[in-house]
Amino acid sequence: MATLVAFPVLVLALMLQTAVISRINLLYGSADLILVILAAWALQERVTTAWQWALVGGVLVAFVSGLPWFVPLAGYLLIVGMARLLQRRVWQAPLLAMFAVSFTGTLMLHILSIFSLRLLGDPLPVGDSFSLITLPSILLNLLLAIPVYAGMRDLAGWLYPAEVEA
Repeated sequence: MATLVAFPVLVLALMLQTAVISRINLLYGSADLILVILAAWALQERVTTAWQWALVGGVLVAFVSGLPWFVPLAGYLLIVGMARLLQRRVWQAPLLAMFAVSFTGTLMLHILSIFSLRLLGDPLPVGDSFSLITLPSILLNLLLAIPVYAGMRDLAGWLYPAEVEA
């Protein structure tokens, strides 16, 4: 059931991202709501469907993005892998892990995007891209991290209820 919930949650998040959040810019950077949702979902302790959510999110973003299809898919899979690894290692500080995954994930996804666009012939200056797009996007994703983490924790609690001991 949790995999089926991924479709409406991620489609609504993608619509919100393309219609509203992408219009909130800091310099030229904008927040990536799908990235933050996938990171928050993968950091939940009882979640078992994080990889399926990453596939759904990657396909949806690849469908509406101007990037090559493999960039969002690979980026989101890397982010979920990093979040699952941190969830096992830094289980006592989930918000710290959320900030670390949001920061590193945004950086990884932007590096993948910049270099894939450079390989395809778009001469983006790396320094300007980093300072005008990547750093502001990291800040905006970090601002979204806490409320999205709280929402995903509640959704995970609803989809994966804790076992009651008698």
